[in-house]
Amino acid sequence: MTNTGKHRVVIIGGGFGGLSAAQALQGADVEITLIDRRNHHLFQPLLYQVATTALSPSEIAWPIRQLVRSRPEITTLLGEVTGVDSAAKHVVLDDDTTVPYDSLIIATGARHAYFGHDDWEPHAPGLKSLEDATAMRRQLLLAFEQAEREADPDKRKALLTFVLIGGGPTGVELAGAIIELARTTLRADFRTIHPEDARVLLIEGGQRVLPNFRENLSAYALKALQKLGVEVALGQPVTQVEAGAVTYGATTVKAATILWAAGVLASPAAKWLGVEADRAGRIKVEPDLSVPGHPEIFAVGDTVTVVSNGKPVPGVGDAAKQGGRHAARVIVARLRGETPPTFRYSHAGDIATIGRSAAVIDFGWIQLTGWIGWWAWGLAHIYFLIGIKNRVSVALSWLWIYLTGHRSARLITYSEAGDKR
Repeated sequence: MTNTGKHRVVIIGGGFGGLSAAQALQGADVEITLIDRRNHHLFQPLLYQVATTALSPSEIAWPIRQLVRSRPEITTLLGEVTGVDSAAKHVVLDDDTTVPYDSLIIATGARHAYFGHDDWEPHAPGLKSLEDATAMRRQLLLAFEQAEREADPDKRKALLTFVLIGGGPTGVELAGAIIELARTTLRADFRTIHPEDARVLLIEGGQRVLPNFRENLSAYALKALQKLGVEVALGQPVTQVEAGAVTYGATTVKAATILWAAGVLASPAAKWLGVEADRAGRIKVEPDLSVPGHPEIFAVGDTVTVVSNGKPVPGVGDAAKQGGRHAARVIVARLRGETPPTFRYSHAGDIATIGRSAAVIDFGWIQLTGWIGWWAWGLAHIYFLIGIKNRVSVALSWLWIYLTGHRSARLITYSEAGDKR
């Protein structure tokens, strides 16, 4: 790559943190290289809606090149980062090419964590990418299709049993969406089975769902799930996951579909740099988000663990955005010879939806539940989508689902290899 003599900033990851950093560097005297293994920026909070047939992938993802095409100082590279040579100051890609940097921002996010049981992953997939979402959608819809053809009542019951492991926002939102998919959208589509008889079970090892929310909001979410028909098992950690079955406490449930929403593990960035990390693999960064011993390297979002205002910063999209913007401000301040600021996280609130008519929202100064919360949740998410077309499209899709219960993105798609799992 041509060296223009400007300060070279490399950003690994085109998610919330990486894209926010690139946006915040606009106007600075730098050249930027943005590297991602996928060609799109993903609005991850709505992945579960793709998985449960409410939205199509193109409504929550945008080509990174399109988002930065008006920024000639940004070079976008599609590639997999395999390491960082901090001594030589360059990033190593999977084809052994290198990208030099003067400042580096690592915003590589997180992946699924199975708490030492990686053998569970093939039987209980998680939800972190568009590929995960379309595979999950395929698995959900195929369960109903296979049940329609299954004569054995026990096997049919297992096909119509859906287990969610983890009672955080992802698990709660998936559970509510799946039960409504079965009991409303698919209700009249089959002749042999009754989709409304599907069993949706949400297992949470703790004592309440949405444990990061206020207790009264967690209690409301539990009642809202149960009202929809979701079975909730609390205080019983999962002890075994295998093909077609999950065990929690002393209970074993046969289920063709088991989905994981119980934990995350940071990207291998800490290993790339040989620095200290917590149990989830997150880098323990300095107060300005720089990596200890490497003031020119910053890490943000799910890649790090950091304390702000005396509290751990949560692994949410807004924290990644704020971290990306802060790393950019530190770089600019240093170039200007100014004192870099300390990272101060401002928590916007906690938010989760339960089906198409209920949600829980905690903005601190106000808490909302029910259909008012659902509409507030929808408006908040539409606001953060990119582009008028996507906002209108998603708004119309949600309005149609709200009024009719019908979801239009019910396509079973396969990979080029014909994978029908």
